[in-house]
Amino acid sequence: MMAATAVDRVRAGMRRALALWQMPWLPLVMVAAAAAASEQQVPLVLWSSDRDLWAPAADTHEGHITSDMQLSTYLDPALELGPRNVLLFLQDKLSIEDFTAYGGVFGNKQDSAFSNLENALDLAPSSLVLPAVDWYAVSTLTTYLQEKLGASPLHVDLATLRELKLNASLPALLLLRLPYTASSGLMAPKEVLTGNDEVIGQVLSVLKSEDVPYTAALTAVRPPRVARDVALVARGLGRQLLQRQSASPMIFSPVSYNDTAPRILFWAQNFSVAYRDHWKDLTSLTFGDQDRLNLTGSFWNDSVASLVLTYEQLFGTTVTFRFILANRFYPVSARHWFTLERLEIHSNGSVAYFNASQVTGPSIYSFHCEYVSSLNKNGNLLVPGTQPSLWQMTFQDFQIQAFNVTGEQFSYASDCAGFFSPGIWMGLLTSLFMLFIFTYGLHMILSLKTMDRFDDHKGPTIALTQIV
Repeated sequence: MMAATAVDRVRAGMRRALALWQMPWLPLVMVAAAAAASEQQVPLVLWSSDRDLWAPAADTHEGHITSDMQLSTYLDPALELGPRNVLLFLQDKLSIEDFTAYGGVFGNKQDSAFSNLENALDLAPSSLVLPAVDWYAVSTLTTYLQEKLGASPLHVDLATLRELKLNASLPALLLLRLPYTASSGLMAPKEVLTGNDEVIGQVLSVLKSEDVPYTAALTAVRPPRVARDVALVARGLGRQLLQRQSASPMIFSPVSYNDTAPRILFWAQNFSVAYRDHWKDLTSLTFGDQDRLNLTGSFWNDSVASLVLTYEQLFGTTVTFRFILANRFYPVSARHWFTLERLEIHSNGSVAYFNASQVTGPSIYSFHCEYVSSLNKNGNLLVPGTQPSLWQMTFQDFQIQAFNVTGEQFSYASDCAGFFSPGIWMGLLTSLFMLFIFTYGLHMILSLKTMDRFDDHKGPTIALTQIV
């Protein structure tokens, strides 16, 4: 009887779609937290300014894990009948234990780290809380929302959101990566969660002040515990959202320009650009959704190649990035070498360019560098053509190949790092100094000579005559 009462209280709490930290959630929280030790799940919190978007989640019993098919049944009504403005909050890591430990579920609600999220769920006409969602289904959530809305995802921050003019009739998919997650190892978990909750509150205040209808979702990029062999786990998960499988989320394939075959390959772990010190992250727009990436204007031949990337509504206008590479034969080395001649930025009828001649290597290789940037702290391999420049660019883990491309994979990389790094020089100098000491000591030992004359104790003693 006691167990049945607890189950009824959990289901009643789910039907009301209250916050994660209320007492009816406690049995479900404890069981879901125990299941998370063996499965890969993340929580998903949904709320909207429209009413009656979600029916009661009848399947969310203790220990239940929401699959990709069930997640799509929850999302489809909200995307078809609800607001066309969707805001996706992505935290680096999030687990149900975070709500248990820091959400005030034990009565200390005044000390909760989720006060703004709690208030949003209490005031939202429609809300849904899924404590355990299959992580591999969540990893395809951005692509799923993009195809359902027919809108490209736009990475925004609080400042950018204030400048946007959202329209209730036009779809918009806004992605907001919550801050502080990268440095969470230096901060207490509660401070991280509290800071993220403050950002959520500020974003919702902006939307409320503009009277914009919206649907919001909070989830995590990855669970706190990731399976060691993702590929093995992924094989048994079955069909993902929209039939797409993602064994390694946030790992993108390189951009490939093809005519009759792959000609130019380009990849970077992070691609960021700044105009008047206002930075934009183009990583996901470039590598995450290549079906919609505009490569118009790109061309290739045996001696010259140009990779053209065009972005709509970047800094309020259309911006085009043009990578121009040349392939030349050098008799001294008896081989062809390629060089990134320059990187051009076209916007509003003006052209800014960066000299990138240090990006070079044998044509049979690709070029790789940890940082290719216009910033001094990152090596300054991109030299602005005019000073001062309104544009700044940074590529992290940059790799490019425009000649002798075979298939969709880079050739062996010619790295920008010199062979004699500072560590190697220090090791060599220390070794030479120790070798000098050893050589000097050995020389001193070899210079020692034994005595070849000795006094004869049997012979007459030496007599000294006293002179008066």
